[in-house]
Amino acid sequence: MADTSERMLRLLTLLQSYRDWSGPDLAERLEVSPRTLRRDIDRLRTLGYPVEASPGVDGGYRLAPGASMPPLVLDDDEAVGLVVALRAAANLGVAGAAEASVTTLAKVVQVIPPRLRQRADDLATMTVAVHWADPDASVDTQYLTTLASAARNTQRVEFGYRDKQGARTSRRVEPMQLVTVGRRWYLVAFDNDRADWRTFRVDRIDEPRATGARFPPKPIPHGDAATYVRESIKDSTPHTDFVVDVDAPAAVIRERTGRWVDIEQLDQDRCRVTIASRALEWPTMLVTSLGADFEVRSPPEFATHLATVAGHLTNAASARPDDGGGSSTAST
Repeated sequence: MADTSERMLRLLTLLQSYRDWSGPDLAERLEVSPRTLRRDIDRLRTLGYPVEASPGVDGGYRLAPGASMPPLVLDDDEAVGLVVALRAAANLGVAGAAEASVTTLAKVVQVIPPRLRQRADDLATMTVAVHWADPDASVDTQYLTTLASAARNTQRVEFGYRDKQGARTSRRVEPMQLVTVGRRWYLVAFDNDRADWRTFRVDRIDEPRATGARFPPKPIPHGDAATYVRESIKDSTPHTDFVVDVDAPAAVIRERTGRWVDIEQLDQDRCRVTIASRALEWPTMLVTSLGADFEVRSPPEFATHLATVAGHLTNAASARPDDGGGSSTAST
């Protein structure tokens, strides 16, 4: 069982979803007895959170809508993280995020101590972000919140959808999770009309609406939403599998590459990495950042390309400053 403070935070998070929770459901989520749940609810009320309770078979708990919440207490690292996150929000592919983050940031900065404000300013000043232009991937904030709320509350959703050819269809789905890939947002959902799982780009969704109809959650293919999106993108996009055998354990390489490659353990100290890509640049950058020796298995042109890159790097490493003391440019 979680300690009291952690459990209280989890309880508050569940209640703030603004859905009605039955006592047994909340107790099961928190892994506590009904008596402990009632005691925690009373603690929240003492702290000023207006938790409403309705009796009867269909009764339950919820936070009063529109109520004024007591201020959220943050430690130093959380306060700095909040300021940095708000500044970064302007770079998400979400329509209106920039304006909302600026106004929220102005409110937060007024109440955090000057020393924390300076820490956040130092971090922002000394950090440079590179933003990839993808204006077509911008999504509506309201669409995201509608889909996220429906997924949390296991409610079916209806929306219009435009595929990459521009054809429009009406969809009825059971939303499970949102996944971000770069500046693009994807919805993983079970399509009721097609009786199969689908990945939807949120920037191609029109007017999503929760129907109120509930559904029992299903296990997502491939084990989790991120892996499913990766496989869906790979299957729908022409690509080449770049395969290398790496002299390092799979667990070590997985930490350095994340979810977006396939890794197979060959023996205790070696693994096989498969990278799906449409071009040579991304696999080249990835394998040269692994920090371990590797052997190219396929395709042959990948080995040829790496040999060319290695020649450029060797030239750069062996270059010497000219007589004038300036830097020299590596020959190619």
